[in-house]
Order: sequence, then C-alpha cells, then structure tokens
Amino acid sequence: MKFAYRFSNLLGTVYRRGNLHFTADGNCVISPIGNRVTVFDLKNNKSETLPLATRHNITCVGLSPDGSLAILVDEEGAALLVNLISKSVIHQFHFQKPVHCVCFSPDGRKFVITKDNVALMYHAPGKKREFNAFVLDKTYYGPYDETTCIDWTDDSKCFAVGSKDMSTWVFGAERWVNLIYYSLGGHKDAIVACFFEENSLDVYVCVFILQLYTISQDGALCVWQCDTGLDGLKPRPPKDRAEDKNESMKDLGEEFIEQHKGEEIHGKATTNEQERRDKVKYSRAAKYFFNKEGDFNNLTSAAYHKKTHLLVTGFASGIFHLHELPEFNLIHSLSISDQRIATISINCTGDWIAFGCSGLGQLLVWEWQSESYVLKQQGHFNSMVSLAYSPDGQYLVTGGDDGKVKVWNTSSSFCFVTFMEHTSSISAVTFTSTGYVILSASLDGTVRAFDLHRYRNFRTFTSPRPAQFSCLAVDSSGEIISAGSQDSFDIFVWSMQSGRLLDVLSGHEGPISSLCFNPMKSILASASWDKTVRLWDMFDSWRTKETLTLNSDVLVVAFRPDGNELAVATLDGQITFWDHENAVQTGSIEGRHDLQMGRKELDKITAKQAAKSKSFTTLCYSADGQSILAGGLSKFVCIYHVKEQILMKKFEISCNLSLDAMEEYLDRRKMTEFGSMALIDDGVGDEDGVAIALPGVKRGDMSSRHFKPEIRVTCLRFSPTGRSWAATTTEGLLIYSLDSGLIFDPFELDIDITPSSVRKVLSQKEYTMAIVMAFRLNEKKLIQEVIETVPCNEVDVVCSSLPELYVEKVLEFLASAFETSRHLEFYLTWAQRLLMLHGQKLKTRSGKLLPMIQFLQKSIQRHFEDVSKLCEWNRYNIKYALAISQQRGMKRPAETSVSEEELEDSNSDYLMEEATTQS
Repeated sequence: MKFAYRFSNLLGTVYRRGNLHFTADGNCVISPIGNRVTVFDLKNNKSETLPLATRHNITCVGLSPDGSLAILVDEEGAALLVNLISKSVIHQFHFQKPVHCVCFSPDGRKFVITKDNVALMYHAPGKKREFNAFVLDKTYYGPYDETTCIDWTDDSKCFAVGSKDMSTWVFGAERWVNLIYYSLGGHKDAIVACFFEENSLDVYVCVFILQLYTISQDGALCVWQCDTGLDGLKPRPPKDRAEDKNESMKDLGEEFIEQHKGEEIHGKATTNEQERRDKVKYSRAAKYFFNKEGDFNNLTSAAYHKKTHLLVTGFASGIFHLHELPEFNLIHSLSISDQRIATISINCTGDWIAFGCSGLGQLLVWEWQSESYVLKQQGHFNSMVSLAYSPDGQYLVTGGDDGKVKVWNTSSSFCFVTFMEHTSSISAVTFTSTGYVILSASLDGTVRAFDLHRYRNFRTFTSPRPAQFSCLAVDSSGEIISAGSQDSFDIFVWSMQSGRLLDVLSGHEGPISSLCFNPMKSILASASWDKTVRLWDMFDSWRTKETLTLNSDVLVVAFRPDGNELAVATLDGQITFWDHENAVQTGSIEGRHDLQMGRKELDKITAKQAAKSKSFTTLCYSADGQSILAGGLSKFVCIYHVKEQILMKKFEISCNLSLDAMEEYLDRRKMTEFGSMALIDDGVGDEDGVAIALPGVKRGDMSSRHFKPEIRVTCLRFSPTGRSWAATTTEGLLIYSLDSGLIFDPFELDIDITPSSVRKVLSQKEYTMAIVMAFRLNEKKLIQEVIETVPCNEVDVVCSSLPELYVEKVLEFLASAFETSRHLEFYLTWAQRLLMLHGQKLKTRSGKLLPMIQFLQKSIQRHFEDVSKLCEWNRYNIKYALAISQQRGMKRPAETSVSEEELEDSNSDYLMEEATTQS
C-alpha cells in the first residue's frame, strides 16, 4: 500500500473570520477558514482548499487587481504572499503587530496595510523573483486610534483610511503639493468603511453610531465633496535639499535605517489658515441615517460597487440593506441570519453579494436582482463528533455537538441537506449498505433514520426508559440497528422495517463506548469501560458468544473489512488485534508515544508527562485491511501496518497555533508571577463593543466564546474506494486523498521498456503489448495515450487478450480516468467488456478488489446522475415543444412523425456527448 496521502480539502466549515474576496472574474469567492483559505467556484459548483496554511488564524486577505496574488495575514501579523495560479507561497513577512486591513491599489503597484493607528504603504511584489518582495515606501501617521478600513481612488493617486477615533484621513500615495493629508470629522463613533466615488476625490464615509446608555443604535452616512478633481493634483517638485535632512547624513547605518523605514508622513487633525491655502478642501454635502423606523442596531460591515453605485450595509442583527448612492434610495432589505454580518464583498459585475457571518460560520452569496441565493452554506456551529462515508464514497455524513446531521458531496465539497430533528449532541452517524438511509444516535435519547430520497426523518427509535446513546451500529443488511447507552450500560436492538425494539442486551458493567458489526457475519462487538469486549451472536437469540478481557478500559473497536480481525483501542494507549473466532490475541501496538501530545496553556505538567495518560479514541481500517488509522486528543493521526505492527506515517492535521495544546513546550514569556497570560482575555469587546466580564469568571463571559479550542481528532473513516480518508477535527472535516501524480512506481520494469519503445509497438498496432508495456512503465499520461489510441472496434479483442494481472490495473486506471476525461462512452465500453469477460475470475478475489470496484462504481454513478438529469430535462423540453405545436394546430406529417422510443434512441448519442461536455 502507498502512503502518498496529501491534504486535499476542508469540508464542514465555510467561514470563520476575516474578509471575503471575489476573484477578478467574479465567479469565485475566497473565504478564510481558520488558518487556511478555501476558494468556492460558484460557476462549477465546487470548492477547493489551498494546500497552504498560516501559523495562526487568518484575519485579513488582500487580493491583487488581476487576481493572481493574495496576501494572507494572521492574528500575530505574519503574512504569506501566495500565488493563486500555482497555489504556492512566494514570500513570508512579519508586520510585528496585528494587521487590521490590507488593500492593493487599482494599478497593482502598491498596497497599504493598517496596524494600530498607522498606515504603511509597500511596493507590491512583481511577477519575478525578488530578494525582498515587501519594500516599505511610506509610513502615514494621523489617526489617534486603531485604523479600520482602506479605500483607493481609481487612478491610485490617493487613498482614505478610517479609524476608531471617528475620523477619516485622505492621504496622497505620492507627495502632491496640494494634498499630503486631509482629516474628515463629523461622526460620533468608529468608522466602519470609507469609499471613493468613481473617478473622483469625493468620499462616501459609512459609520455606525453607538450612543452611550441607549438601547437603539443607528447608522449614519456622510457625503463629502471635494473642490479638486483627480487631474487637479499637482506633483511635488524634486526634493528640497534643505528640507530633507537625511540626504546630508554620511553614516551608512543611518542611511540603511531610513531606507528600511521609508518616508514618514505625519498628519495633523487641525491646521492653520496659511497651511490650508491652495490645498484640497472637503465639505460635507449631505448626511443620511439608516433604520429610521426604529429598528436600530450596530452597522458592522459595508461594501460599495462604484460602477453601479450600489451600497450594501450589514448589521449586527443579520439584516442587510441595499442603497443607491448618492440619492440614498433604498433598493432592498433582507434578514439573512440572526447573527452579525462580519464581512461583505461584491463581485466585479455587481450582480452577486457575498456575506460572511462568523457567529454561526455562514457563507452566503446573494443575487440581488433576482433575489435568490447563489450559494448558501453553513458548517457545524459546535465541533463535529462523528462521520461516515456512503458505500460508494460519493457522500459524507457528519454529526456535531449542535445536534445537526449534515450530508456533504465529496466531489463538490458542498453540504446539500441538513437534518435538525435531534435536540442534543450527535454521538454517532452511519450509512446503511444501500447508501440511501442515514442513521444517527444522539444524547437526546433517540436514534433517527433519514431518507436521502425524500430528505425526511422516517424512523425514530427510542428505548423503554430514557437513555443517552453514545454509539451506533447497523448490520450489513441494514435491517438490525443497535445503539449503546452510556448511563444504563445496556445495548438496544431495533428492527429497521418495523421500528420495534427487538431486544435489550445486558451484561456490561460500565458505559458502552463503541459498537461494530462484523461485515461478513452476524456478530456484534461491543466495547465498554468495564475492560471487556463482548461478541453477540445475532442469529442465536443475541447470546454472548465470547468475552474478551483487556487490561484497561476499552474505548473503541473496529472490524477489518473482511471480518476476520478485530482491533481494540484501550485507555492505556494500546491497540490490540484479536482473532475473534478463537478469542486469541494476534498482536498489539504501543501507540502512546506516537500521539505526541501538546501542552495546554494552563497545564501544570509537561506534555511528556501528560502523554503517558493519553490514548487513541478512534480507529479505522483501510479499505484493503492492511493498515489502520488511529487518532485521539492530539494533532497527529497515525497509520500503522497491521501485519508488521509498525508505524508507517504520522499526519499532522494542523499547524494552527491559535488552537490549544499545539506546542510541546510553553512560552516562558507568557508566564508571569501571577500566572499565565492566557488567563487574561484580551479579545473581549473587540467585535460588539465593550463586554463587562462576570465576577469570578477567569476569561470573560464564556458565551462570547473568547477561548482557545483544544486540538483533537474525534473520528476517522476511510473511503470505501481506498482513495481518501477523512477526519473530524477541531479545524473541521479534513480530507486526505491519494496523490498518485507525485509517485513513479514502475511494475516489473526492464531496460527495454521506454516511452519510445511503447509508441513504436503502438504504431505497429500491437495494442495488447503496448498496454502491457505502458503499465509496466506506469506513467499515467503514457497509459492514457495508449488506451485512447485503441480503435473502438478493437476494444473487445484487446480486453479478451489482456493477461489477468493487468485487468485489475486497467480497471483502476479507468476509474481514475472517469474523474477527468470527457470520453465517457469510450471508457464505458472498456469497463463493460473487461467486467463481462473477466468477471468470474475477478469475483474470486473480490475481497482484495472491492475498493477498486467501488471506486469505479462511484465514478460511473456520478456520470449516470449527471446524464440522467440532462436526459430528463431534454425529454421534458421535447414534450413541451410537441404539446405547444399541437395546441397551435401545427400537425406533423405522418411520414415524419416519430415515437417517444425512437426519439430517445436517435438522440442518445447527442445526449451522451452533451452530458459528457457538461460534466
């Protein structure tokens, strides 16, 4: 088995904090999620998480005008310069302090960042490699409080900076004679956003007003007019030697310092009449107020589209307004959430508006003209606890502490249905063998069955007396449902058909921690904290078949896919393997040291000592049964080889230092004589005003969630196709896929097999020999070239003459080719002939080949669904056209009339080609 699994995608979370951005073409939304960035493709209905991460949570994102570069800045001020085309990090930089906003100039030559009360302008990095990509140009001083927002003029000559001191400053990007800086007042609270009008120095400043000791909160919009146009800015003459004292300095050290700091511009809020003479002047033309009807709340975010003059404002209550400027005409108002709208972005055409709500992790894209959602996604509000793959690997179901059950499409990475019938935390979820029924167990005392055809809860299983279900299992037939209780120590068994309680299995003397059915036999394994694993026979009146006694509390059990082995993880950090038929232990793995626990900020003992009491809390066999995944309260996931009982690889699921228990050693700089600095909650009041901490509470009001979540892995599952595995973690739902493109893995290679020799054999029309040679070299592009060269009428002959060893390899290639290729009918012909000719021989090795067959089934099923939808749509359109023609009295001649069956046959080739193109 290859272990080339790489981080592939992040599901389950769509937005955390920071600002959203549309790409330059307006078809994709860039959303920061924790310390990663996900790009949502709205045209193709897909999402992709970039293969890079910062050291802390991302707080702001800056996107270049051409959309090729992005600057990601985290909580500590560390920045990554990212190439969005190659999806790689170009440069790293540290601004030393938290950054509030990043904004590129429209010409792409400069960018401005704001931190504290200072605005720093840098030269934007170029297209080529540079020794230092971030070169400081100027430093602007003026505001007395923290800066909040930035906006540039269209020609990149000036920019405006808003501040919490209720002032807005206009600075010149160059040293103009009549505009160096200008301060605008007239507001009573912090500035939220400031915008220049198109091709103008007129400024539209959007602020929110919070009056002291009042209940209602209002928003105000001030319109400022400038007496000078952009063409009226006068360039500064060459530097005055007497004025520039730094020119006379001969010390190289001083010259280096000045060059590093750049030019400094110090603004003054009040100037005398002489200094204002012949300078740019602003005057307030109008002032408008939001929410005049009395529905007052904080205005939290705003965005402005200059071409359409569309102003979008979001409020703390989840309401947003659309206004047309400068007349301030209300176009639309809608409530999209019950949480504050943290960020707003408008695409280049002005049609789509993206909203991010950090309170519930919501991401919405709204088309305001048609008043419809383009994208509406929300992750789990609390941490995810459990997950399960569908039998064909197309879907993932997750359950969280928020009581929601969500189903995700692994191809598009979007959630397409959410079940909210549970009233408490979900403890376990699973699919039945058909893949169309989802089962979930909850602490509310119910096990529910959901139908994926009609999207409804059609069964609810309950116990005779209230019980909190901690685990769940369903047999291979999907007829028997079992759930374990953590308070009554019983196992409840129900019938799926009737919904009736069949039996209550008693015998354990502690909470039931895990249940698992044998995939091949009617055996149920139950694990408990009473240090035993019991095997129950489903066909023998549910009597205990065996009892396996261990040395510590049992946390999780898992059967191998072929049902011949049982893996057990215990509280002492061991993984033991059992022959359950003979009740004999066949091996064990000491995994305590592989967890490599981190130390929490408030821990009194070291991470090395704490790791001695840690253990694996989730297990999962790989699809072929040769390896096993294990994870727990750690940032590492371990994969072991079962037969050799050795550690094959450790996956670090996160490098986000914003999570707790990430570092092995504590930073002594954060330790004081009064205790850890972590006890002080610096984040209280940053977002929704000043929050007064409750008496006796160490870290403020816990309902405001100002605390560090602890890194942990709650559940691991391998895809039935064997191509990927998923983990529910504090970061979200992480998908790791098999990266076969980076591996050169030849098969029975000798010196005579080269690409040129393969093409030579192919030119001689010896197709079978060419395919065998290509697979021995094992280069994907060469294999594709050889197979696609085979004529359609020769496929049957080639399939029948292929050696048995290469049939499996061709089928595996076909399964991966279905993911990207448009030659759908051609590859379907290959798959059909191979399975028809070699099906009986493949059946004898079904256990080993099952992951590959399921991978092939998943690919074909996805295309089948796409083609079916297209065919149904085309049939509907044809019937509609025929009905309209008949109503209008347009009768078709008898010789040209066709039946519905003939119509389907004649158009099947066209429909297949059209569906392949769309998919």
